[in-house]
Amino acid sequence: MVLSALRRRAGDSLFARVAGPDGPAARARIHETPGPRWFEPGSPVRIVHGDASMFVGGLRALLLQALHPAAMAGVAGHSGYKSDPWGRLARTSTFLAVTAFGTADDAQAAVDRVRAIHERVRGTSPEGVKYRASDPDLLRWVHVAEVDSFVAAHRMVGARPLDEAGYDEYVAQMATVAERLGVVGAPTTTAELAEQIEAYRAELRASPQARDTIDFLLHQPPVPWTLRLPYRGLTASALVSLQPWARAMVRPGEAAPRRDARARRAGRIVTRLIRWSLAATPDAPRPATTRPAAEPSPA
Repeated sequence: MVLSALRRRAGDSLFARVAGPDGPAARARIHETPGPRWFEPGSPVRIVHGDASMFVGGLRALLLQALHPAAMAGVAGHSGYKSDPWGRLARTSTFLAVTAFGTADDAQAAVDRVRAIHERVRGTSPEGVKYRASDPDLLRWVHVAEVDSFVAAHRMVGARPLDEAGYDEYVAQMATVAERLGVVGAPTTTAELAEQIEAYRAELRASPQARDTIDFLLHQPPVPWTLRLPYRGLTASALVSLQPWARAMVRPGEAAPRRDARARRAGRIVTRLIRWSLAATPDAPRPATTRPAAEPSPA
């Protein structure tokens, strides 16, 4: 009884943090409104986005996206990631949920809102870098960094990783969302995804704004002290899942195999705890269970 109550409180608290105060109402609308969806039940996008690995993937995406000076300038100037980090998280998680699980009409409306916001986001960074959020090249960077991160995290800590064909299908499904957002030439396979990430390397660096964001994410997280240890488990696994060159930009230093193995284990432990707590929360998303591959062996 005590354990069940603790589990329920933990799940309620986590869901409230991630989904915001309107989370229960938003979930009801997303999952219970009748109508056609962009993606069928059991599709890879639903499997990936319904898994706790998204906590690792989301952190990894922010770290990787920060390495593009123009993208970082837009985030620093317009997103409010420091003044309202939980609000930004709730908006992002709701968009991902609506496009993966919501009705086609609601998904399109969410895309239209984001495109309207992108049209207003433009300016110049303190270093003189001009940016425009609706720039197709910049949109594609944000997209590929996000998708690459969700795939990498799901491979590493997902409850039921997909096979290679499943991840290719996930990338292709996400490309359809990206095209609606204005991305041109979004990758449709993991091989194309890797090629496009590599093509951006010459533009990437740890700018002062990026370093400030990375420090905020890794060392000044907007979480209570009681959650600092599991948060460190998520960030550690996010770091170790980055490409070696990106990881060197985010946190310079030599790789340490034993430390990396501990980071992977920490990520698996924390995501399992997240699944355990959310399983007791009626308003939490439920991960899909089709097309599984073998559970990854412990590092």
